Amino acid sequence: MFVIENLIYKDILLIDRMEIPANKITCLVGESGAGKSTLLKMLNIMLSPDGGEIYFKDKNIKVADPILHRRKVVMLAQQPTIFEGTIRDNLNIGLNFSEKKLKEDHELNKALEIVHLNKALNEDAGTLSGGEKQRLALARVYLMEPEVYLLDEPTAALDEDAESVVMASFIKQVKQNGQSVIMITHSQKIAAKYAEKMITLEKRAVDRG
Repeated sequence: MFVIENLIYKDILLIDRMEIPANKITCLVGESGAGKSTLLKMLNIMLSPDGGEIYFKDKNIKVADPILHRRKVVMLAQQPTIFEGTIRDNLNIGLNFSEKKLKEDHELNKALEIVHLNKALNEDAGTLSGGEKQRLALARVYLMEPEVYLLDEPTAALDEDAESVVMASFIKQVKQNGQSVIMITHSQKIAAKYAEKMITLEKRAVDRG
């Protein structure tokens, strides 16, 4: 699905070749500063490498329309943005931005069930806790129905029990839908349980003279 060749980015990334398969759960692991989040942003065309190539489905993403690409490859940042308004507003806003048809309330409630967020659609999203906001953001990207989810620490604000329940439910749906996940996770338990491919990034040792 993604093929990376001879990628260079500042003092952060140096990747000779990397392949990320379709319809699989791929976990990116490695110490802080190894470039995991940077790599996700490149796969989403939020950053461009200093050298090398990134291919998505055999096409160089240098020539891709970033907006169209991001409709297929949706990223959830570690600190997700929550917008003013209700939970309903926040669930639909990703669809609105990507010019997709808004979902009916029963579909929105289904997404909330998947991430185990028991809240009313008309509730003010600003009143949610950090962990609840993270689950709301995960439900929002789920509703966008992409080919690929890029998830940067999607459960960092959850305790271990909640993390296990939410990821089990989310990944079950992803597998049923034939979608792909590329995920950074701090949780060795989550990586060990769900990763169908594990990619370890190592922090570059840079000689500064």
